[in-house]
Formats: sequence, structure tokens, C-alpha cells
Amino acid sequence: MAEAVRDALLLLAWLSPGYPVGAYAYSHGLEWAVEAGDVCDEASLRDWLADVLAHGAGRNDTILAAHAHRAAAAGDAPALAAVNHLALALAPSRELHLETSQQGRSFLDATAAAWPVPPLAALSAGLDGPVAYPVAVGLAAGAHGIARATMLSGFLGAFVQNLVSAALRCAPIGQSAGTRVVAALTPRVAALAQEVESLGLDALGTATVRLDLGSFRHETQYTRIFRS
Repeated sequence: MAEAVRDALLLLAWLSPGYPVGAYAYSHGLEWAVEAGDVCDEASLRDWLADVLAHGAGRNDTILAAHAHRAAAAGDAPALAAVNHLALALAPSRELHLETSQQGRSFLDATAAAWPVPPLAALSAGLDGPVAYPVAVGLAAGAHGIARATMLSGFLGAFVQNLVSAALRCAPIGQSAGTRVVAALTPRVAALAQEVESLGLDALGTATVRLDLGSFRHETQYTRIFRS
């Protein structure tokens, strides 16, 4: 029981909006979706996020986080590096590569400084370049002995909440509507976290072509408040 409480408290701290990773600066293409009219109300936001979860980065990043956790728990530095290279290569645009690599490096540096443990220090030493965000979270959780299932649920839940927070700033959606969207997607988050825990890397793949193209268009969008 004490271990489960410790795991939950660590994840609450690491995945909170106040953690110094700059998550508030990224919308994962949502700002362009609002500009294009794809997201214009509560229902369209819910549907857009559901697609990102099931067919996009939500699913992919959770698989990558699971494999990073597995490698970290085993102390397998080559496997961890391979997962990180794959995660970075899968970013479909410059902005989305920046989103994952900037947050990943910031997360790893902040966590190693505030919650240092020998396995985290040893494995981080092999990741001296860009680090994908899901790999950084999986590494930290594995090095600290946090249960993989707990980490995956927290990671995916935070992914949804961060995008809902972005929607509140760039779409005509209020806080009550955003809260309802989070509540509606919570069962999907729980089911997806459980589903991907045992999947191999060959299960990676996305089908969010409009989001990917939108991330390219966002680079030259006339007015924007987010970096992706």
C-alpha cells in the first residue's frame, strides 16, 4: 500500500502542469485543428482527442513509454537507446519532433536533479542527445520502480488533460465542457493503458494523417500561441 501511494505521488508531481517541461507551450496540432474548424465545440474536441488516443500519438507514445520502462527496469541501456531513437524518428514533423524532444530532455534533467537514484543516473548517461518525452517518463518510472501499469495510466491521462488545457486557450470551449471531455475519455484512457502494456514495438503505427499535415501547416500559421 505504501509503495502504491509513493508511486501515485511521484506521478502526480512528474505529470503535473507545474513540472518544468514546458507542456503548456505545445498543442500537438490542436491549434491548427481549431483554425481549420475541425475542433469548434465540446463534441468535436472529444472526437478529435478520441482519435488521437486510439489512432495517433496517444497509443504510440504509451507503447514507447512501456518499452522504455521495461528497458530501464532491466538496466538495459542499449534497448533504452534503441527505443529512444525509434521514438524520435516517428515524429512526423519538425514541430512534433520539437514537442517530444524538448519536453523529454527537460523532464529527464528535472527528474534526475530532484529525484536522483543510481539507475536513473546510469541510464541517463547514455542519452546525451535528444530524448523523446514518453521515453523519459518510462525511464524515470522504471528506474524508480514505479509499476508499469500505474505509469501508463498516469502518462496517458496527463496527455489528455494537457490537450484539453490547450483547447481551453485556443478553442471556444469552457472549463466545464473541458472537464466533461476528460470524464468522457477516462474509460478510453484506462482501457488503452491496459491494452498497450504488453504490445511489442511492431504494434506501433498511426492513422492521423490530417493531424500530421496540420502540424506542417501550423509552422506557417499566421496567428498562433503554441509551438506545435
